[in-house]
Amino acid sequence: MAASTTVKVVLLDIEGTVCPISFVKDVLFPFALKVLPETLKTQWDNPEFAKYRDAFPPEYSSSRDALEAHVRDLVEKDVKVSYLKSLQGYLWEAGYASGDLKAPLFPDVAAKLSEWQHKGLKIMIYSSGSVAAQKLFFGHTDASPSDLTPLISDWFDTVNAGLKTDTSSYKTIASKHPEFSPGEWLFLSDNVKEVDAAIEAGMQSVVVQRPGNAPLPPEVPQRLRVIETFDSLDDDLNVRMN
Repeated sequence: MAASTTVKVVLLDIEGTVCPISFVKDVLFPFALKVLPETLKTQWDNPEFAKYRDAFPPEYSSSRDALEAHVRDLVEKDVKVSYLKSLQGYLWEAGYASGDLKAPLFPDVAAKLSEWQHKGLKIMIYSSGSVAAQKLFFGHTDASPSDLTPLISDWFDTVNAGLKTDTSSYKTIASKHPEFSPGEWLFLSDNVKEVDAAIEAGMQSVVVQRPGNAPLPPEVPQRLRVIETFDSLDDDLNVRMN
């Protein structure tokens, strides 16, 4: 299944695609929960924090205990809502700034992003994490240089684009850059439903199967292109044939 149109935009998922899926669940989420009680104690009435607090439903934003309990419940149930994502981004910011948090990239990622940008490709991000959290992630990686944000042209999340399994979200993203036709976009993600949605919207898309990701159903490689590393894409961003 060779790509029929030259790729001009690479749209990237984050967890399970550019970094281990365990980083979010085993490092970022626990870090936010660890610093949450002290943050609520010291920042509750801070105007900077208030915008994150007040984004929560009133029954939770009126009480520190209620807000903390609600956050823990949402994280435990892996509920993706924008007001939680925004608060997590705020909590992670201090961790990145202090060096307590550093985003671990798969070994092929930083060099490929640099190579693609040097070739004139546009690199954009689409993640369920907030745009603010995305910028923190790429601004504090374990690569050298650590800050990869200069390589990235645009950022999309569930607020400015929509849910990642909805075809309409990819149409929305493409519409933000009308200089590129949908077929000139390549979306890379570990999530098969997201890949299907992108293809339905007219984009090219490839499943990324990284270490630590859940096994793919046997039928997936029969109908979709699958790679284990960005190095499996050739100079035209087609999947290399073995």
